[in-house]
Amino acid sequence: MEIDIGLKAEDRKAIADGLSKVLADTYVLYQKTHAYHWNVTGPMFSSLHTLFETQYTELHDAADLIAERIRALGHFAPGSYAKYAALTSIADGDDAPPALDMVKALVEGNEAVTRTARAAFAPAEKASDQPTMDLLTQRMQASEKAAWMLRSHLG
Repeated sequence: MEIDIGLKAEDRKAIADGLSKVLADTYVLYQKTHAYHWNVTGPMFSSLHTLFETQYTELHDAADLIAERIRALGHFAPGSYAKYAALTSIADGDDAPPALDMVKALVEGNEAVTRTARAAFAPAEKASDQPTMDLLTQRMQASEKAAWMLRSHLG
């Protein structure tokens, strides 16, 4: 059945493509944050372990919302590590660097999610796709807050 939600097919495709990049960045950052949660050591173990858990839980939930929006637009959400690797702007890294290097990497990852979401906003705005704009605004807000909280550990 054809989709008739007030968005042209080519606009839905452009929006879904942008959201796919946001999903890839979100999922890769989720994975990295979860690995750091498992592997953090040192004097800040307790606070970072807890902070990383809060952040990876939020990222996990966000990935689901992003994927569901892609599906609502009539496209399939990427779901393989190979597709995420091809779409993400976040560099892979060591699973267990020193704690402050983890924090720096997660700041960079959250800033990357913000930039990717900001780039995905333009086609959604052009098409007047308010649900996607709202979703992207929430992603930028959450990523910017997470980066701030992490950056605060760096002094």
